[in-house]
Amino acid sequence: MFCSIKPEGHSRSMQHSFWYYSFVFFGLMLAGYFLVVGSLYWLLYSALEQMLETRKLHRLPPTQQGIRRDIELTIVSVIVFALSAAIILFLFNTGTTLIYVDLEPGQVWYGAVSFAAVILLQDAYFYFTHRALHHPRLFKRLHHGHHQSGDPTPWTSFAFDLLDAIVQAIFLVGVVFIIPLHLITLVAVLMTMTIASLVHHLGFEPLPASSSYHWLRKWVIDSTHHAIHHRKYKVHYGLYFTFWDRWLGTQDPNYEYQIRSTHIQSSLNNQSRQTYSHDGF
Repeated sequence: MFCSIKPEGHSRSMQHSFWYYSFVFFGLMLAGYFLVVGSLYWLLYSALEQMLETRKLHRLPPTQQGIRRDIELTIVSVIVFALSAAIILFLFNTGTTLIYVDLEPGQVWYGAVSFAAVILLQDAYFYFTHRALHHPRLFKRLHHGHHQSGDPTPWTSFAFDLLDAIVQAIFLVGVVFIIPLHLITLVAVLMTMTIASLVHHLGFEPLPASSSYHWLRKWVIDSTHHAIHHRKYKVHYGLYFTFWDRWLGTQDPNYEYQIRSTHIQSSLNNQSRQTYSHDGF
């Protein structure tokens, strides 16, 4: 039912391919980062900034120093993610993963189910690892870089410390040994993760206040939800959904009031940014 490709070739050529693909993935990811994030930043913080004034989440204009810091951290993250992608491709070529490429008519349903399963697993993995990274003993060494941007912008979307990026990459490398995934399904997961990270760090809330009563807004993480996390370190650890935050008591009690505000920045400004001094996690 599930099959992968195992090409013939010498181990030396396979090793060469690993580094070749590492550089290719690095180049593509970094180019995509500057193209997509740069375009988003220009659109939100220049072309449409006045139009989106009431949906602004940041208190102060972004600084060149902050943007430069985010870019430097992103380059570190891209190296980790490029190597991870190369590892997955290398193992896929040797036939040791559960990735498959053949798609029979009756397997479309499985693609949808496996996609949902990976998204739910990744959301749980991210919640608990993210919450662990906020432990005082781990935060400054592993996760502080990402939180130097108290008011995140699209440039912050992939700005992670080295070990932080490795923790995230472990899931993506590991899941291809746990769940049989069509290559398209794996790409869809990566695209979903990328889009979610971009949305969470826009610095603006694109959804209108009138949507706050919709059930999707209650359970799916939006820009405001994650912006609060960057100010109040003890809340909002999820990636896609608010399930775990709601179930385990890390949902900000004022969140629903804030997303219903017609001027969202004024609502958020009532909450001062916390310094990292909490005891435990």
